[in-house]
Amino acid sequence: MNSRGLLLRLGSRLTRTSPWRRSVQSVAVLGAPFSRGQGRRGVERGPKVIRDAGLIKRLSSLGYAVHDLGDLDFQNLEEDNPFMDVKFPRTVGAANELLSATVSKAVSADQTLVTLGGDHSLAIGSVGGHAQLCPDLCLIWVDAHADINTPTTSPSGNLHGQPVSFMLKELQGKIPSIPGFSWMKPFLSSTDLVYIGLRDVDPGEYYILKNLGIRYYSMRDIDRLGIGKVMELTLDHLLSRKRRPIHLSFDIDAFDPSLAPATGTPVNGGLTFREGIYITEEIQNTGLLSVMDLVEVNPGLASNRQAVEATAFLAVDIIASSLGQTREGAHLPFNEIPAVKNDTEQLRL
Repeated sequence: MNSRGLLLRLGSRLTRTSPWRRSVQSVAVLGAPFSRGQGRRGVERGPKVIRDAGLIKRLSSLGYAVHDLGDLDFQNLEEDNPFMDVKFPRTVGAANELLSATVSKAVSADQTLVTLGGDHSLAIGSVGGHAQLCPDLCLIWVDAHADINTPTTSPSGNLHGQPVSFMLKELQGKIPSIPGFSWMKPFLSSTDLVYIGLRDVDPGEYYILKNLGIRYYSMRDIDRLGIGKVMELTLDHLLSRKRRPIHLSFDIDAFDPSLAPATGTPVNGGLTFREGIYITEEIQNTGLLSVMDLVEVNPGLASNRQAVEATAFLAVDIIASSLGQTREGAHLPFNEIPAVKNDTEQLRL
C-alpha cells in the first residue's frame, strides 16, 4: 500500500477520541523503514525483522485487536545536499512530515500506536504528530544518547542525533531554518521530557541538558538509585500534576550491546533485560501510554543471524511489555475454573 492510500485508509476508519482515556482494546502497528537520519544502511529493514520475530502474533495473544497498517513509503530525494553540516535535511524533513500526518490520524482512534523504525530521526514526526492531537503529552526517551544536539552543536551532522532539539520550545531560537522542516514548529517544554539510560552524551548536549534543567537518569543514576526509584521519580515528575498521554520513544541501543547487538551506535554498560522490562511495565501500569516508537534495530550490522534474532526478539518483548505482557503471565480473560467431570465422563484406568 502506498503512503497516500494508507492516509486515506486511516482517515476513513479512525474517529476523534480522547487518547489518554486508556480503555484500549486495539493496537495499530506502523512501519517506518527509514535510514537517512544516519549513515549506516540496514536500519530501514528494522520493521520487517521485528514483525518477523512475531510481533503481531504476540500482541494478538494479549487480547488486542491488532491493525497492521503496513509500512510508509519514504522517498529519497536525489538533490539533497548538506545544509551547514546537516546531512540529508530535505529527505529527513519530508519523511517526518509524512509520518507526522499519519501518526496524527492514527492517534485519533481509541487505540495505541506502535511505530517501528527506522532510525531515531523519525521521532520528530512521530512525537510531533502525536502532539497535534495531544498537545499536553509527556515524553519518556529511553536511549544511550540524548539526541538533543542542534545543527550547530552536532559533531556528525546526522539528524538521528538531533530530533529532540527540534521539538523543544526553549531551543526555538537555536535551530536555524533547515530545508525540509518549514512545516515543523516546536511543541514540547523541557519539563515534559525525561531521559532514561543515558551514557554517551556530547558536550553540547550536556550543556543543553544542564542549562534547561531537563530531567535525566543516566546509567550511573540507575546503578545508584535502582530502576524502581528511577521510574517512581520519572512518573512523579511527569504525571503528578495531571494525568496525560505518554509518548515512549525507545531506542534499542538503550540496552547493553550484549543483548541488542544489531544496532548502529552501541555503547557498553547499558540496560539489563530486567531493567528495560521494568521501565515498560511501569509505563503500562499508568494506563496512559498512547504512542511508542521502537527504533534503531539494524540487521545489516549484525555479525550473524543469531544477533539479528536476539535484537528483534528483544524489541518484541519491549513492545509487548509496554502493552500489558507481565512477568506474572498475561493471558486472555479466564472467568472460572472448569468443573471436574463426573465419574462416568472420566477415563477409567
